Amino acid sequence: MSAEFPVAPKKPSSKQFHGLTRTDDYEWLRDKENPEVIAYIEAENAYTKEQTDHLADLRSQIFEEIKARTLETDLSVPTRSRGYWYYGRSFEGKQYGASCRVKATDPDDWTPPTPADVTHDQPALPGEEVLLDLDALAEGHDFFSLGGSTVSPSTTLLAYATDVTGDERYTVRVKDLTTGELLDDELTNVHGGATWDRDSSALYYTTADESWRADKIWCHRLGTPQSEDELVFHETDDRFWVGVGRTKSDRFMFIGTAAKITAEYRFLDFDDPDAGWQVFAAREEGVEYSVEHATIAGEDVFLVTHNASGPDFEIATAPIAPTPRSEWRPLIPHTPGVRLEDVDAFAGHLVVHQRSEGLTQLRILELGEDGVSDDYLVKFDDELYTIGSGSNPTFETPIVRLGYTTMRTPSSVYDYDVRSRELTLRKQAPVLGGYDRDDYEEHRLWATAPDGVRVPISIVAKKGLHEQGPMPVLLYAYGSYEASMDPYFSIPRLSLLDRGIGFAIAHVRGGGEMGRAWYDDGKMLKKQNTFSDYIACARHLAESGWSTPSKIIAEGGSAGGLLMGAVANQAPDAVGAVVAAVPFVDALTTMLDASLPLTVTEYDEWGNPEADKETYDYMASYDPYTNVTAQHYPPILAETSINDTRVLYVEPAKWVAKLRATAENPGDVLLKTEMAAGHGGVSGRYKAWEDRAFSLAWMIDQVTSS
Repeated sequence: MSAEFPVAPKKPSSKQFHGLTRTDDYEWLRDKENPEVIAYIEAENAYTKEQTDHLADLRSQIFEEIKARTLETDLSVPTRSRGYWYYGRSFEGKQYGASCRVKATDPDDWTPPTPADVTHDQPALPGEEVLLDLDALAEGHDFFSLGGSTVSPSTTLLAYATDVTGDERYTVRVKDLTTGELLDDELTNVHGGATWDRDSSALYYTTADESWRADKIWCHRLGTPQSEDELVFHETDDRFWVGVGRTKSDRFMFIGTAAKITAEYRFLDFDDPDAGWQVFAAREEGVEYSVEHATIAGEDVFLVTHNASGPDFEIATAPIAPTPRSEWRPLIPHTPGVRLEDVDAFAGHLVVHQRSEGLTQLRILELGEDGVSDDYLVKFDDELYTIGSGSNPTFETPIVRLGYTTMRTPSSVYDYDVRSRELTLRKQAPVLGGYDRDDYEEHRLWATAPDGVRVPISIVAKKGLHEQGPMPVLLYAYGSYEASMDPYFSIPRLSLLDRGIGFAIAHVRGGGEMGRAWYDDGKMLKKQNTFSDYIACARHLAESGWSTPSKIIAEGGSAGGLLMGAVANQAPDAVGAVVAAVPFVDALTTMLDASLPLTVTEYDEWGNPEADKETYDYMASYDPYTNVTAQHYPPILAETSINDTRVLYVEPAKWVAKLRATAENPGDVLLKTEMAAGHGGVSGRYKAWEDRAFSLAWMIDQVTSS
């Protein structure tokens, strides 16, 4: 490889923390208004291009494989709400697609409509109304993201949010669906989308403070300027962020405010608006809860999913009133090892999202005149799977729309009829070109961490390949925020599997796959468990004959990018290559600066190193940027976006600059920065396929070249 890689000049700056001097040679890269910074980033992009030019044909081949396997003109399974069936459409050659609806013709028929002539071209449904043409909205922009869209309860208005830079600061517009015209209303700098009130005359929305913490809820009356909007709630505690939503029953609006380990809800009863906003239960440090409205045995109640009775949560009932937790009554008691995550309430049943033994479960509680009449799981037979309810916006529905997938089963949409207990497959995501799930095998493996804890691994590969000897494996992981990386299917992944490369997920601590304790044991002063678990998983793949260290590709993004950086420092011999997407690799610097986006809200995840020396020392012991040393690193591809507001581009930029100056093989490090994108990367499906093809080609090259 060429030795002419970019070298960022060292410009030391120092700060004092806990009597210690911390010197940083590359903090100057934070100023993206500085032409020298942009010049360095562009030089890194040029170097990355030069070092990967030989992969152009492979990238093109992978892109064409993804394209050939994807039904480009397609139609999602329609979802019924307020007399209409809503669905999305995609079109060959277009990046974004459209959202549409047709009128429901039979109030008692819950069978979603399908095109009269189901062909490869997927024609429009009869009477189709295009609500949003996303490609038209994206025209003229290098980046486009729909932050959310919602039809008013009256069904005549559509509020939608767009972002055209990638910084997640959305603009909300309102479309009159009877005329197709936009109203004069325009809401700027919105954090996400907006929520209608019950009578379709007002929108509730969220804005963020300078540190990009969602802190205010506003009410906008249609026909008035944004400057006159009512500030409904302002969260002043810097650890908490806010959100707003309306219940399926349409009776209540909720404002939720939460830190990592504490929550508080306010409610507005549209049946009694004069009562105003009321606090359901005052926040208590360490008590997390959420609230849903249900009708059980003819009585309106609040369902409270909370951890006050145990770490894996229980579901309780409470009256429609401010209610202290001493008066919450268990409906589903806390059961160790069964993590209750959420509950959706409908007129005749409840749907509970839970997980047990590392797998997701969907639980149905049927409601009768006297309360819960039955309680059971919706069962599937695969060894590894992910199940969850889909879009179910109608309170009176007898149908549960659910999604199901495995690592070899394409995403599938089912309707479960609670009355008949029949499960009907409505659609399985098409995979063109003769895909057969039986050509692949998937398994659950278990690695043993240094402290003796068994760590699950999900793996998929071409059938029979494992028996032929070690294979290259892409080992993905995240391991933070109790986010679970459950088994899932991916069309782009087939370009790896069909080349004899396996794909595995290391379900490391810090995630939520094995319950709340799994999360607690991978955060704060136990964060090292996340890294040790991953290293143990990589070594298990090698020791059990699935792969060899030089053939294991490590991949993770965001907080998973921090994991990648820590693994590269601590066990560079455990993997053969590292892909770190939008990586949180300068975590200590970020957590020492309360003015940076999201820092204060992250204290309950990582700790506060500025206030606590033990936390400072602990983070300093694993922080990827701090711990770059003069050793031979596996080849690294770091990917970021210039407009990312969650993990700023400067983190991977500094990390790469330090690796260049310190590593024994600095030329093996690449930095790829998207100049018109945000945390989620580029926008548009074709751009996303090209982006993934770039990463996959690099991975393949690392484990197949001599």
